Amino acid sequence: MSDTTILHDVAHHGDHGHHSEYLKHDDHHHHEENFITKYIFSQDHKTIAKQFLVTGIFMAVVGIVLSLLFRLQLAFPDTEIPLLESMLGKWAPGGKLDPNFYLALVTMHGTIIVFFVLTAGLSGTFSNFLIPLQVGARDMASGFMNMLSYWFFFLSSVTMIISLFIETGPASGGWVIYPPLSALPQAMPGSGLGMTMWLVAMALFIASSLLGGINYITTVLNLRTKGMSMDRLPLTIWGFFITAVIGVLSFPVLFAAALLLIFDRSFGTSFYLSDIFIGGEMLHYKGGSPILFQHLFWFLGHPEVYIIILPALGISSEVISTNSRKPIFGYKAMILSMVGIMVLSFIVWAHHMFVTGMNPFLGTIFMLFTLLIAIPSAVKGFNYIATMWKGNIQFTPAMLFAVGLVSLFITGGVTGIFLGNAAVDIPLHDTYFVTAHFHLVMGSSAAFGFFAGVYHWFPKMFGRMMSEKLGYIHFWGTLIGVYGVFFPMHYMGFAGMPRRYYSQDAFDFTQGFENLNVFITAVAFFAAFAQLFFLFNFFRSMFFGKVAPANPWKSNTLEWTTPLNPGHGNWPGDIPAVYRWPYDYNKPGVKEDYLPQHIHPNDVVLEEGFNRADFKEHEHSH
Repeated sequence: MSDTTILHDVAHHGDHGHHSEYLKHDDHHHHEENFITKYIFSQDHKTIAKQFLVTGIFMAVVGIVLSLLFRLQLAFPDTEIPLLESMLGKWAPGGKLDPNFYLALVTMHGTIIVFFVLTAGLSGTFSNFLIPLQVGARDMASGFMNMLSYWFFFLSSVTMIISLFIETGPASGGWVIYPPLSALPQAMPGSGLGMTMWLVAMALFIASSLLGGINYITTVLNLRTKGMSMDRLPLTIWGFFITAVIGVLSFPVLFAAALLLIFDRSFGTSFYLSDIFIGGEMLHYKGGSPILFQHLFWFLGHPEVYIIILPALGISSEVISTNSRKPIFGYKAMILSMVGIMVLSFIVWAHHMFVTGMNPFLGTIFMLFTLLIAIPSAVKGFNYIATMWKGNIQFTPAMLFAVGLVSLFITGGVTGIFLGNAAVDIPLHDTYFVTAHFHLVMGSSAAFGFFAGVYHWFPKMFGRMMSEKLGYIHFWGTLIGVYGVFFPMHYMGFAGMPRRYYSQDAFDFTQGFENLNVFITAVAFFAAFAQLFFLFNFFRSMFFGKVAPANPWKSNTLEWTTPLNPGHGNWPGDIPAVYRWPYDYNKPGVKEDYLPQHIHPNDVVLEEGFNRADFKEHEHSH
């Protein structure tokens, strides 16, 4: 097969209004760059993706360490651990965690993992890396905005990390920072400077997300190569595109919620506060409502679930189809299901608020739309399974993690049907059942999608291969660890164990969970240990891995048509044109079991005796 490429002519660029932009990018990769402009303040989407990736991995390590610290407290609530005191000082007097610091650890763990790892680390990495490469663009629509999006994220990360070390401790009101704990600086130690830094960090984070999202949307709509119609886009790009739309529409609402919270904290307003007593003294706040904050927070908070999971589902579509050597099943149904999830995600936020005294009729409406989300979610699960059915499956580490995502998504999704029903959710709402549900369906699923993406596109990112053996160890350790940690929590939730409690000694009926908490903590350490295999594999392979072939997985998408280490501009010559959708695997009559998007119909190598006219007719009908 020959690689057929075609020059984007002036008329084509004129159609999209970006000819001058393309010329600028085309010339840019010839310019001399120094270390600062190439690796630090880079405007190359591939370098920015790697910056998001490495920062996200660092934040993931921090988030995991925080979770292990509070798991020790839950497993051994009455045991003095001298190492804790030497590590944490006054926050672990006598080797036992301070209750205020315990809540701070839970708060910071949730914040870091949800926003800094699974939002920025996942979407920031793969949207940046893959959108220009898979749609056939020299770079993002605005390289400067792209660079700013990373540096806002970096400053946000630094601010959040610094807040861990201040004297009064980091924010401690749960990752949802409900008032009044978050609105009154004097409420508890973590309500002071730590909460202010949390709000500053999130403002910077939201700026980063909006800059990135606008760039992703513009690039997908305007910078597609010739022949790359919307119905030829890989499902990865659809996932990133829809995620960006959700983010641009919902993150400003969280920014508004945080801004009003800052007014209440610093300027004496009463948006969220009313009739507050501290030490028997009534404060001046009148007329506010903490429920208002919940509405604003969850208007972002529930779409945030899909901002996290949709990129992972898009990555899994690509990995599963490629490694099953089969066309993706139900391509249009997959797109429609993502669009359906996007629309429904904006009208279900109050299912997080069934316990706030909501009008039962209103609760019924939110319950109905919540349960409807099960339909497009089930479509995706069914399509993944149908794609793998009777496929010639290649069990690469990326494929294992993608299959693991499907398993976790289905397992966690089933428990979502429980919680979507108000009558069941009200007694389960503040129990470990909810913790188990969202850690499986959102947290762990997205993490598996992240790992699938890293293993699959590492050769394109760094020009080297990761160790498959270490990848297998990492997968099985992580899968066993995730199910071992979160599956028992469903049982604890059904039995009524409240979440966020410092110790299970609070009630007689919760004291029976001591042994189970020890087991969960032991498995959590086991799962954390499994991540060391990934870290070693990742950083070692970056420098010493086996040099990757041009297209190691025999994929169809455009990123594999670039040089092994593409410069700024991606393609040294003309950008390839596109002639088909990205999932032509095992196409009848074609000699190879894959048919890249950029191969012209006249250049396709056919099996002996297969008529080219019949092939072209089949192509046209498809």
